[in-house]
Amino acid sequence: MKKINLKNILKKTFKSKKIKKKSKAKTAKKKISNKKIKIVNKQKKKNLKVKKIVKKIKEIKTSDKPSEKQENIKVSRGPDQKPEIKKIKVQPSEKKIYKVKDYVVYPKHGVGQITEFKKINIGGIDVETYVLKFEKDKANGMVPVNKQSNLRPLATINQLNKCISILKSKPKIKRSMWSRRAQEYEAKISSGKIYDLAEVVRDLNKGDDLMVDQSYSERQLFEKAYERILMEFQIILGASLEDTQKKLDKALKRNLEKQALKPVVEKVQTAQTEELTETIE
Repeated sequence: MKKINLKNILKKTFKSKKIKKKSKAKTAKKKISNKKIKIVNKQKKKNLKVKKIVKKIKEIKTSDKPSEKQENIKVSRGPDQKPEIKKIKVQPSEKKIYKVKDYVVYPKHGVGQITEFKKINIGGIDVETYVLKFEKDKANGMVPVNKQSNLRPLATINQLNKCISILKSKPKIKRSMWSRRAQEYEAKISSGKIYDLAEVVRDLNKGDDLMVDQSYSERQLFEKAYERILMEFQIILGASLEDTQKKLDKALKRNLEKQALKPVVEKVQTAQTEELTETIE
């Protein structure tokens, strides 16, 4: 039989109790540390929320501040006084693209010539403008330098050749209602683009076909587009109005009978004048 040692048994029991106490202490410490971490995390979240709120308040304050444009308009109010508004005296200007005596296309009125630069006071604001002269309408117009993007220079010779090819091509007539087509044609004319004008002239051209009925509005739109494209062609080519008109009519196959009859009529007239001179003698 083995001898039982009381000392060893007592040591083992006391050791196990100590280990249990230590493990309990460790778990308690862990719990406390976890609680502390949770508290710190909550505080951090609160701080972040507070920071976000402060940022939003600052953004709102900055948005409420007057901008550069608003700073120029100062409002001073009194108890019995109306607000006094101080406006900008000079409008911001741009570099002038066009010069005096340049021909320019203004979409609403067609071809015009720049006669001078002029400063105008509108509502206490100085505005630089181009002064345009429209010979056809016998009218003058003004366009601010800031809105010179609405103007366009005259077309080039290559663009003219493309326009003539458009005029020679077959017309594209849609089957939609005339009111809708008229709006489309009007929008093309008011755009001021030379290709759009050529398309309107081509589509509304009836040539020498007298059997085709043409309404008043159709004829009006055709003449409007035709005259604008004619003016631009004349200035670019530097030819007379009759010569440019002949070129356009030739491309559109218009007035060909009249053009063929002209030399015959001239010969008849010359023969008649010769006979008259002989009888007088």
